[in-house]
Amino acid sequence: MSRWICRVIALNLLWSVITSCIACSAVPARADEGMWLFNKPPAKALRERYGFSPTQAWLNHLQRSSIRFGGGSGSFVSSDALVLTNHHVAAGAIEKLSTPEKDLLQNGFYARTRDQELRCHAMELNVLINIEDVTARVHAAVKGGMGSAAAFQARRAVMNTIEKESTDKTGLRSDVVTLYHGGLYHLYRYKKYTDVRLVFAPEQAVAFFGGDPDNFEYPRHDLDVSFLRVYEDGKPAKVEHFLTWSQAGAAEDELVFVCGHPGRTDRLNTLVHLKFLRDCVLPASLDRLRRREVLLTTFSQRSRENARRAGQELFGAQNGRKARLGNLAGLQGPVVLARKKAQEDALRQAVQKDPKLQAAAGQAWDDVAAAIKIWGGIYQELELLENDAAFNTRLFGIARTLVRLAEETTKPNDKRLREYRESNLDSLKHMLFSEAPIYKDLETVKLADSLGLLMEKMGADNELVRKVLAGKSPQERAGELIGPTRLEDAAYRKELAKGGLSAIQSCQDPLIVLARLVDGPARAVRKVHEETVEEPLRQAYAKIAEAQFALYGTDLYPDATGTLRLALGRVKGYTEFDKPVPPWTTMGGAFQRAQEQDNQPPFRLPASWLAAQDRLKLDTPLNFVCTADIIGGNSGSPVVNRRGELVGLIFDGNIQSLSRGYAYDDQQGRALAVHASAIKEALRKVYNASALADELGR
Repeated sequence: MSRWICRVIALNLLWSVITSCIACSAVPARADEGMWLFNKPPAKALRERYGFSPTQAWLNHLQRSSIRFGGGSGSFVSSDALVLTNHHVAAGAIEKLSTPEKDLLQNGFYARTRDQELRCHAMELNVLINIEDVTARVHAAVKGGMGSAAAFQARRAVMNTIEKESTDKTGLRSDVVTLYHGGLYHLYRYKKYTDVRLVFAPEQAVAFFGGDPDNFEYPRHDLDVSFLRVYEDGKPAKVEHFLTWSQAGAAEDELVFVCGHPGRTDRLNTLVHLKFLRDCVLPASLDRLRRREVLLTTFSQRSRENARRAGQELFGAQNGRKARLGNLAGLQGPVVLARKKAQEDALRQAVQKDPKLQAAAGQAWDDVAAAIKIWGGIYQELELLENDAAFNTRLFGIARTLVRLAEETTKPNDKRLREYRESNLDSLKHMLFSEAPIYKDLETVKLADSLGLLMEKMGADNELVRKVLAGKSPQERAGELIGPTRLEDAAYRKELAKGGLSAIQSCQDPLIVLARLVDGPARAVRKVHEETVEEPLRQAYAKIAEAQFALYGTDLYPDATGTLRLALGRVKGYTEFDKPVPPWTTMGGAFQRAQEQDNQPPFRLPASWLAAQDRLKLDTPLNFVCTADIIGGNSGSPVVNRRGELVGLIFDGNIQSLSRGYAYDDQQGRALAVHASAIKEALRKVYNASALADELGR
């Protein structure tokens, strides 16, 4: 903890030092800033700054080689649909394939033949095929003079309709993506793969070497990689676009590109909006994550099997806690909000000077503030009831999905909640009917704790709380809800779904009964949020975006939305505590780091590495840093050079990069990647996986 605190203090000191360098224009330009759309890349900046002009063929190749995971990224690296991503991106699937007798997370896995590759539960991968601008159609659906409720319904209807029409016409997964918080709408069409099989994963001890103490730190020494393969019709898919493998890997000061799916940034938010995140959203999220971390740690310490079952959820809680702390540190320091205020003041003054812009957008910032005020009033209820903070169990999520699926599919497509639109149903059912194991002991303690949270936040005398608990303590109630349920059985879930609304209404499974009880209040608070917060924010931000376009042009990248983006940067070290931090670490450095920590977990290298130490080229680069603009969701993104060759694999950012959700800075903030050379060296000399190494880029 002391090391973490020192880094947070150092981060805030850094922000203070660079305050004088804050750009006061509404659209500041920083060297390698930007999560760029593939249909609007930073062509001018690349040409002027790096003398590089990517061709459309180059962009198309990277786009078709890149893969979206649920919450992460990856890429094709062979014509036989071999996929490279992070170990921690695939870890959920690896955990579900594990058993008490065969722990693939702890011991690693390698399929030496194709018939040994293991099919992953409920995994769906998506490859972006094309993008279409549908802004005019979405905007046209919202007529002037509509109230916010009618506008929200109209916007949802047209988005659902566009997606269904596209899916019916092309057979591709089709998602309307909101950009610039409502300024633009693009239709993304994806090739979808649902037969995904595990090929290789190293031991978690080296994939996450250094564990929680080293998480978001640098230097690092992690082999955070895994390989999967996509199948079609029972055979490895044949893909035209895949990344070739760089023989040398990343070099110092080299221009590199990151192709991935950054999850969310809030850089275009107003000052009022950022303050709401600082004062309400992030602290509340941190409290829940800390609570969950303590719960899962206690559960894990009871037995080795408990630790296996809860391992990935515990990692998620720890990772989330550290990330939120970094996010909060950025907003609590003076620079991010000062920079935002300067940008906002400059933009508003420019709008005021133009009568046309003033009439169109002058009120937008006040509209954002009004919506944020409403959001604050319902935030707690929204999180507890609709976002499931009070029902933290996968089994309740299944129950709610079954209840809503039955009701929503009785409605016309354009009237449905977004999750249940026709174009998304196949993906939803793929997850819903997964045969991945569910552990009732773990689900019980999670539900008990979250029911306790519901009681604490809403009060024991609240009518809904009394109905949910039914006169029992949270612990007792969780036991009687989880114990008798049959929802862990995928066949039973399919039977219920097939029976439709009548089957759900008559079902007496305790979790289905609970989901029915909670559904009305949860829908009600969701409706308030959608119609009085989400829709007004979208309209206000659209006006702000249009003002920015009018004043500064359209060479602006939108906030991250979990969709494919292109980032650029240089392989470059930095200075910390007046000492240079080199751009990369080595495989030999991993052994030195382990020795410094007396080879104690989480700094104990696996036996396979110790046995191979004499065979390894110890000066092989293992991890490296670059200035590319990344955020959560970029995990597993390929790092490529000008030739489009893979030189590395993003797996993290350092602590100084954690405020990038709100502002980019490259003084110390860095993206962390596994070096391409280390991946091949480890495959050949540690894991005797030369056939896999030979396939890379081939």
